Amino acid sequence: MALGSQPRWTVRNAAAAPADLDVGLRNYMLRIYNYMASGLALTGIVAYVFAASGIYMEIARTPLIYVVMLAPLGLVMWLSYGINRMSAAAAQGVFWLYAGVMGISMASIFLVFTGASIARVFFITAGTFAAMSLYGYTTRRDLSRFGSFLFMGLIGVVIAMLVNMFLRSPALYFAISVIGVIVFTGLTAWDTQQIKEMYYEGDYGEVATKKAVMGALRLYLDFINLFMMLLQLMGARRD
Repeated sequence: MALGSQPRWTVRNAAAAPADLDVGLRNYMLRIYNYMASGLALTGIVAYVFAASGIYMEIARTPLIYVVMLAPLGLVMWLSYGINRMSAAAAQGVFWLYAGVMGISMASIFLVFTGASIARVFFITAGTFAAMSLYGYTTRRDLSRFGSFLFMGLIGVVIAMLVNMFLRSPALYFAISVIGVIVFTGLTAWDTQQIKEMYYEGDYGEVATKKAVMGALRLYLDFINLFMMLLQLMGARRD
């Protein structure tokens, strides 16, 4: 069944008028985008403050840097697997915590790349993300068949990055970045369509809030990873 053109209706929303559903869907998606944008803003502010103040360099000289590097992964897993046991407020809190910790781990980009190139790549990422998310929201084409392909591509990128930590091959790093851009561009559209489909399940209250948080997390991860891959390809390094 096509996700965009033939949504799965539940008993709770089967009697709702299409116009009402459209308004509700727009509000639901706007809520998710607001969460995501706020998380990105928090990440950017924390990253800049830690880089400009020199705190990140102090952390980088201690074993605490490994905690900073691994903490985002731990928080994502906590939120992803523990969301059903959390309250909506707790889920929001973990999301903001994750965005803040992610900012600390990303502070190094301000030390490696010029501010102008970071800003340029950010706007390129924002434009690409907006176009692909809009496509995922509006298309009538079922993107679910691409999901497994994109997931396999993501796994391949992660494995290649781990291998290249030892090989340190510039050619492999370039290939990883190119493939990563393709994968996360596709995931942006696919995740948007999946998030849209979740709306038709008709949940309300705290469940709807937790779904919005998880949707924001998925799009946040797509944006951040797309940004990092593009930065590796297009960013101007400091002398």
